[in-house]
Amino acid sequence: MTDAAARLAQLALEAPARAGGTRVLAVDGRSGAGKSTVAAAVAYRLSAPVLSMERMYSGWEGLRAGIEALVGSVLSPLAAGLAAEVPHYDWRSGGWRRPDRLEPPEVLVVEGVGAGALAAARYVSVLAWVELDEASRRARAMAREGAAYEGHWEQWSAQEQQYLRSDHPAQRADVILAGARDGGTAVVESNLELGY
Repeated sequence: MTDAAARLAQLALEAPARAGGTRVLAVDGRSGAGKSTVAAAVAYRLSAPVLSMERMYSGWEGLRAGIEALVGSVLSPLAAGLAAEVPHYDWRSGGWRRPDRLEPPEVLVVEGVGAGALAAARYVSVLAWVELDEASRRARAMAREGAAYEGHWEQWSAQEQQYLRSDHPAQRADVILAGARDGGTAVVESNLELGY
């Protein structure tokens, strides 16, 4: 993970800012692939905020709504040089909390399914895709979320499938990471070069 996080951090710093003065690193992949782990490691290296897509989904049917919230409430304002009002969905109550204010950072790490959506592409400086087989993804997701996710796996997976068919995030990724069941990752392919 250390090498992958270091490489992504370097790529994010060298990429042009596309959301105003903010460089956006989008870490996308299917549920349980290891996106949160990658995002946290990179954000730590950069002292950058991490925005989880999970806070912008409007429940188990909310993948597309989350993408719309990312673009409309976060990336568009940042591109205009304004603070963003980040939506915050409360999964326990099934309702929305008060949005959090995000001043334009130098680098913003956005992680979650939909982070690399076509609608967000013009704002994203680097798109990383985390790939992991379904059995490992499911085991990781269930270990993390427990019984709350069990009844929704197929429902969420169907939305992911639709998103993959329409937006092709893995094919458009600048960097492909191979996830591991234990949470580690390694760079498999990169379409960006480090400027050493």
